[in-house]
Amino acid sequence: MNFDFLSGINTLGGGLLGYLIPFLFVLTLVVFFHELGHFLVARRCGVRVLVFSIGFGPELFGFNDRLGTRWKLSAIPLGGYVKFFGDENAASVPDAAALAAMTDEERRHSFVHQSVARRAAVVVAGPVANFLLAIVIFAALFMVFGKPSTSPRVDAVQPGSAAEAAGFQPGDLVLTIDGQPVESFPDMQQIVSTSAGETLVFEVDRGGVKVTLKATPALKESKDRFGNVHRIGVLGITRSPSPDDTHFQPVGPLKALELGVQRTWFVVERTLSYIGGVISGREAADQLGGPIRIAQVSGQVASEGLPSLFSLTAVLSVSIGLLNLFPVPLLDGGHLLYYAIEAVRGKPLSDRAQEVGFRIGLAIVVMLMIFATYNDLLHLAAQWTAS
Repeated sequence: MNFDFLSGINTLGGGLLGYLIPFLFVLTLVVFFHELGHFLVARRCGVRVLVFSIGFGPELFGFNDRLGTRWKLSAIPLGGYVKFFGDENAASVPDAAALAAMTDEERRHSFVHQSVARRAAVVVAGPVANFLLAIVIFAALFMVFGKPSTSPRVDAVQPGSAAEAAGFQPGDLVLTIDGQPVESFPDMQQIVSTSAGETLVFEVDRGGVKVTLKATPALKESKDRFGNVHRIGVLGITRSPSPDDTHFQPVGPLKALELGVQRTWFVVERTLSYIGGVISGREAADQLGGPIRIAQVSGQVASEGLPSLFSLTAVLSVSIGLLNLFPVPLLDGGHLLYYAIEAVRGKPLSDRAQEVGFRIGLAIVVMLMIFATYNDLLHLAAQWTAS
């Protein structure tokens, strides 16, 4: 398949469209499926949906479906929302005046009057849709392109490296890392690259004899061909160039689905590990990016072809789904936290408590966006200086 047209868009508009089009494609796809999860489960629960919006702010264009939902595309493409009957705004804050004036029939279709279980199902459906989207994309990529695999065999060990200190030798075939089977050299790289400073236990096959080695990947900064700086863990080994150690694995539907689930879980696990590292001080927070970084990376990845762009979409979908599950008021996880408290207490929190919570949540989200944008600007400034 020829994806050269994607590289060509980088020449349009001084390169602006080369970033803008892939960015809008990636973000719109991820946001659409997130909101579609909310929408479908809400409809299933009998909740009337007033608005399904991609983006915020003034409406650019839209239409009404047969059940009265307004589907629209809005001017600010940095998210989206589903507004339910009885909501005051896009954050699903209840409209007290409207609720008080509702008839019994209208209450049956109001989101706030649904049971705790139904409201929780509607809320959690958004992040779940993101995870499902990622699984489907990863599975489709495996089915179409297969799983290229290079055996995790050591060709050479760099002097003074973590691998040398651990006792690795040329010809070693890595079998497991921390008890997890390793099927390919890229699988080993994925684990090692996100484990800088952590002691890993390797089981290797050395001439038919199983040997256990302990190694701590060193932290290394590297630049990709786009000039982006990455901090990764390295062992200091190179892969075997032998054709006998490189093979192509066709993947059937069931195996592709299994690999899609594994890849999605890997992104979840490593994201949580990174966040934990930031909190504990083991990781640098400057790797947190916002819309500018997403746009930049989308444009760069688009030049490599549709498979890479869809892979980025899957990773971003997982990240957004996971972020929304954090127990921060205003996010889906914050709503779930409120519902859990309501289930325990037997009644919801007071309107005042919920309002304060939403204000705190809004402050946290805004501060996070400002911090991420600040990181993006520093990242761009560093690239311009280097160039």
